[in-house]
Amino acid sequence: MRILVLTLSLLLPVQIFSQNPKELSVTSKVDEVTVFLENAQITRNKQIQLDAGVTQVIFKDLSPFIIPSSVQTKVKGNITVLSVNYKADFVDKLEKPQRIIDLEATIENTQGSIDEITMENQVINQEIEFINANKRIGGNDGVSVTSLREAADFYRKRILDLNKSLLQNNKTLKALSEKISELNNEMNAETGVKEYSKGNVVIKIDSKMATKIDVALSYVVKNAGWLPFYDIKAKDINSPIALNYKANIHQDTKVDWKGVKLRLSTSNPNISGVTPELKTYYLNYGTPPPAYGSNVNQLSGVVMDEDGQPLPGATILVKGTTIGTSTDFDGKYNLTVPNGQGVLVFSYVGFNTVEKTIAAPIINVRMKESSEALDEVVVVGYGSTNSSNKIDRALRGKVSGVAIRGQGSSPQEPENISLPVEQVARQTTVEFEIDRPFTVPSDNKTYAVDVAQYEVPADYKYVSVPKVEASAFLTASINDWEKYNLLEGEANLFFENTFVGKSVLDVRYATDTLQLSLGRDKNISIKREQQTNFSSKKFIGTKKEEIRAWQITVKNNKQQTIPIEIHDQIPVSTRDEITVEVVDKSRGVVNPETGEVIWNLELKPADTKELDLKYAVKYPKYKRLLVE
Repeated sequence: MRILVLTLSLLLPVQIFSQNPKELSVTSKVDEVTVFLENAQITRNKQIQLDAGVTQVIFKDLSPFIIPSSVQTKVKGNITVLSVNYKADFVDKLEKPQRIIDLEATIENTQGSIDEITMENQVINQEIEFINANKRIGGNDGVSVTSLREAADFYRKRILDLNKSLLQNNKTLKALSEKISELNNEMNAETGVKEYSKGNVVIKIDSKMATKIDVALSYVVKNAGWLPFYDIKAKDINSPIALNYKANIHQDTKVDWKGVKLRLSTSNPNISGVTPELKTYYLNYGTPPPAYGSNVNQLSGVVMDEDGQPLPGATILVKGTTIGTSTDFDGKYNLTVPNGQGVLVFSYVGFNTVEKTIAAPIINVRMKESSEALDEVVVVGYGSTNSSNKIDRALRGKVSGVAIRGQGSSPQEPENISLPVEQVARQTTVEFEIDRPFTVPSDNKTYAVDVAQYEVPADYKYVSVPKVEASAFLTASINDWEKYNLLEGEANLFFENTFVGKSVLDVRYATDTLQLSLGRDKNISIKREQQTNFSSKKFIGTKKEEIRAWQITVKNNKQQTIPIEIHDQIPVSTRDEITVEVVDKSRGVVNPETGEVIWNLELKPADTKELDLKYAVKYPKYKRLLVE
């Protein structure tokens, strides 16, 4: 009896631990989206009822473009999160668009018609062969004239009908073949022709008792982003600028965002965040200074087989480190590498390992098949709970890039924004939260949303460079522009309630003052003409002197006084034997380093000003010099 009890007690734990964990598939909706300049972070919230024991909770029907290293979970409840894995569901494909389904059905029906007509042609040809094989009639006694005539009429009529049917059928076959070709071309042109596998996130949870838990799942997806653009409106040169800050949002993640809480972030996860480092500048004859332009921190590319087919799940590592990533469904990868790292190692099950020197930001690789097999690597996350600190400590930090938060962790909660559109200035980025639920379908089309509206004080003036273009451009100078958190982008320009064209708001090189170009004003006339009567060429001793004279005429046709800045130039000598002397500049200011001449004028309505620019160039008479 003791032996029997001992045996059962030894077998019981084995049976318990050998049981497979229960699987629980859940569907969820996209609740929050933070759209970066490239990519987007998705948040899904789900309340789940768990039984006691180990359960694999499978979040199904997710995007196939999830970046696995970005997956994060936050679980509220007295449980332990054992692991988190992202995997593609190759069995359950994403639903095809209805247009693709309709095209496939039409192609199948058309092909069926082609097959039927082809079979009919085969029967007609066999009948023609049969008639031709039996043209001889009668026996030893011959045949009557009447019978011969009837046979000839039958032969002629029947063969003619059969050939007509063949001709008509062949015309129909040609038309159907052309239709098949057109349908195939349309199929290829349609977006979403490729069937993508749905994405799944599997969370393994250990619960001591039956309980309800709240799970927040977040991850970053590709094929999404936003770009800023602006409506810049100036009522007149005495009013502030009305600046309407907008965003063009697009996404093709294969999952619609319906009525989501939307944020826009100025962050770009694809840009390297590695701080640059200086190299020692060794000074010696023939030794160039250190170069920094070739330092590459952000890498991307495609991993393919010998036939050019993408290899999803290929591993890329920085040689000698644990820094790495894997390719997505299309064989594409992105990787940030530290300074001074020079070799990437590409590996894939059944293929030879490839090493590539880091010499460019884009590295594409073709891999050759090998008989050598590599072990599959499984990424396991960590969990935390009040009752299982040993497991927490053992697993914490083992997986780079996958953050799993349980009840005992200290998650960083996203900041709630209550104003209709409020800007949140973080340490390195700015976020805009849209005040109402927003919907963005997965169709890669652009959807515009208002981000912010500003009344911006500005100083106006007109600027003209008549040597390049005889037009006056209205410009606005904005101080303290940094507080508006502007990004470079296209701008629609409106002046005096009229659309005047497009421009670019470029803040990359702005200093204390941001200059905006608000387009041409046709109510200001500008003309630049050469004064041939004052232009001359003559010899003075060993020198040749050439004089050039220009006159600029500016007229204000507006009903108000305007400030205007006129730009022109004189040549700048690079040799001592060539001298340039300004003869007349109508009180313009000359920059001796660049030769630029600037006049600042104030023109009353209907006022006209004439500006003279005259300069003399002297150089050796035996030399040739092209003087404008």
